[in-house]
Amino acid sequence: MWFLSNCSMPKPVLLKRILEVLGDKGFFFLCQKGSHAKYRKVGNPTLTVIVPMHGKEIPLGTFRSILRQAGLMEEDFKKK
Repeated sequence: MWFLSNCSMPKPVLLKRILEVLGDKGFFFLCQKGSHAKYRKVGNPTLTVIVPMHGKEIPLGTFRSILRQAGLMEEDFKKK
C-alpha cells in the first residue's frame, strides 16, 4: 500500500475567523436565509459575500469562493 507521507491536507478555516476578518474589512451583516448569511461592503463596487453558517469549519474550496467574492487574499486571514 502506498501512502502520501510528505503531503499535508489543507486545514479548514474557522467560520469565526472569517466573520472576524470580514468585519475588520468593512463588511456588515445584511440578512440570512436558512443557513447562508449575506455580508455586504458598500463602496465602488459594492461587494456581497455569501457565507454558509452551518458548522464551525469552512472547507478550503468554499473559503476560496468567499475570498473571490470579497476581493480578499489568504494573507488577510493570517493572525498577526
